[in-house]
Amino acid sequence: MTSAEPSAAQPSPAARWIDYASGVLQASGPPLLFGLRLWASVCLALYVAFWLELDNAYWAGTSAAIVCQPHLGASLRKGWFRMIGTIIGAIAVVVLTACFPQDRAPFLAGLALWGAGCALVATLLRNFAAYAAALAGYTVAIIASDQLGATGGPNGQAFLLAVYRASEICIGIVCAGVVLAGTDFGGARRRLAALFAAISAEITHRFAGTLALAGAEFEATQTIRRELVRRVIALDPVIDEAFGESSQLRYHSPVLQRAVDGLLTALAGWRAAAVLLARSPEERARREAGAVLARVPEELRPRPEPDEPTHWMADPTRLLQVCDAAVRRIVALPAGTPSLRLLADQTAEVLAGISRALNGLALLAADPARPVARGRGARRLRIPDWLPALVNAGRAFVVIGAVELFWIVTEWPSGASAITFAAIGVILFAPRADQAYATAMGFMVGTALGAVFAAIIAFAVLPNTETFAAFSLAIGLVLVPAGAGIAQPWQTATFTAMAFNFVPLLQPANPMSYNTEQFYNAASAIVAGVGAAALSFRLIPPLSPAFRTRRLLELTLRDLHRLATGRLPYRPDDWEGRMYGRLAALPDQAQPLQRSQLLAAFLVGTQIIQLRNIARRFDLSSSLDAALDALARGSSALATATLANLDAALASRPGAGALRARGLILAISEALTQHSAYFGAGAPG
Repeated sequence: MTSAEPSAAQPSPAARWIDYASGVLQASGPPLLFGLRLWASVCLALYVAFWLELDNAYWAGTSAAIVCQPHLGASLRKGWFRMIGTIIGAIAVVVLTACFPQDRAPFLAGLALWGAGCALVATLLRNFAAYAAALAGYTVAIIASDQLGATGGPNGQAFLLAVYRASEICIGIVCAGVVLAGTDFGGARRRLAALFAAISAEITHRFAGTLALAGAEFEATQTIRRELVRRVIALDPVIDEAFGESSQLRYHSPVLQRAVDGLLTALAGWRAAAVLLARSPEERARREAGAVLARVPEELRPRPEPDEPTHWMADPTRLLQVCDAAVRRIVALPAGTPSLRLLADQTAEVLAGISRALNGLALLAADPARPVARGRGARRLRIPDWLPALVNAGRAFVVIGAVELFWIVTEWPSGASAITFAAIGVILFAPRADQAYATAMGFMVGTALGAVFAAIIAFAVLPNTETFAAFSLAIGLVLVPAGAGIAQPWQTATFTAMAFNFVPLLQPANPMSYNTEQFYNAASAIVAGVGAAALSFRLIPPLSPAFRTRRLLELTLRDLHRLATGRLPYRPDDWEGRMYGRLAALPDQAQPLQRSQLLAAFLVGTQIIQLRNIARRFDLSSSLDAALDALARGSSALATATLANLDAALASRPGAGALRARGLILAISEALTQHSAYFGAGAPG
């Protein structure tokens, strides 16, 4: 081989540059396409608003920009909830004006209170429902800003203004929906099915691996379970996007909620089985794990194929039947020891949870072989902790009230716009918790940049244009790049602010007005309002992740004590739903020990409910109540000793029910021993 041969094998600089350029173009294609969609939506909304000769046509363009999302389902879902929030806000401002027609102070106080209430509800709700609550809050400020004088005070035109603004906003929503539906066929359903299949397959196969290794790699699987919990929680916004694309999925929403809950149930059962195997003697763990694994079908065991999720998506009905049959076989497994009975029951819990996930996957895959039932009940609101919502409500009231007071004192002509954008920032970003300040700052920077670009377009470009087509091309110079920035992961809040606030900063009208003083007054008010919202998150910061984690642990322990004493008789579904909400609300910064404590409390509560039903059949409720009273008083040692006495009493009782009860006692006792500091003295600092 000559020295020239290696260099001949290397690509030339021109070829490398072409490969790099093609990669950049391929990566920038989808964001650029979204930027074009956003620009077309805004132009269509402004054209319709100009044609109808609406007073403030720019609100139609602003709404179109806000509704646009990189995914079709998210855009349609956001548009629907934006319409709901707009109507509620319009009704609220009409009622507020009717209650205080000539009273400035009560009207402004009511405006601040309404914003605080909407901030509270927006924190309690999730996804686009939370957005609708936030929008209802600042829609009142938007409409009120048009009817307030220089120093504040309603002028009695609230009803007409509400009709105009609601009409303009709905025009923007419809126009954005038409453009997006005509240019994007959506893929949320397929993407959600792929996520369900991947998570379900990984949980099932890794759990079977835990049985095969008899719990030998507990620490490694613990890390994997924590990551899987995050992935399951992250399914929620994708489900909301899929609802935006399919009315069938909205109708069957309880099926998908039960599928998510099933994945969390499977993870909880996996942890309980892994803890049992890790704490058992090696020989016994290997023997009992082998007995249970023998009843797990081959389709559910670890497999080396990298495209395994594709197989799960291809035929979820067959896997569902396999899973259900495996649950029946494992439940019927003859067990001679409480540990084997507990391991079999937890394995059945895992596979039953996977079965619920497969039911949701069958719905997403539109499997004609299995008509999917709608499921029991609707998606219920789960409130893990009221305190963050109350803090956000208090902050919103203070900020809106402070900007109102500043407006009255200074008699700033554009003070009403500052109130509007302060309300938008403080309500909209509050649910982001510890990310609220950074997001608000990025939004303020984007708003300031949008003001600069709006000034350039307004005073350097638009005076030379005469047609709507030329006007559209001029605003496209800003909207297309800003829209492309929204669709990529870097500085999304900044690009979002540029796209959303460019139109209200420009305030296009027919005919166009070029008043520099009015423009800079309006622009400074918008930037100042967003800046006041950002500053509020620094002066009145959200609850820290460490504090929220301690609160969730304390509230869970309190509920467990009430469950143990019977003061709050939870049904299994109620307890599971409450704990699923707590698991979803647990901050990412929570320590592994704290996650284990919350999951242990969840399992102990579930096992107490089951054990109480069994003890009632054996007339041993009084003995169980004594142990649970000790648990409620924080005496883990006494509770464990009393449970040991109950186990001895059950040992003489024949039947599978007594053995299952002894397995539950074993699980509760091990959890109390492993986390004695938490169960005995409350959540640690």
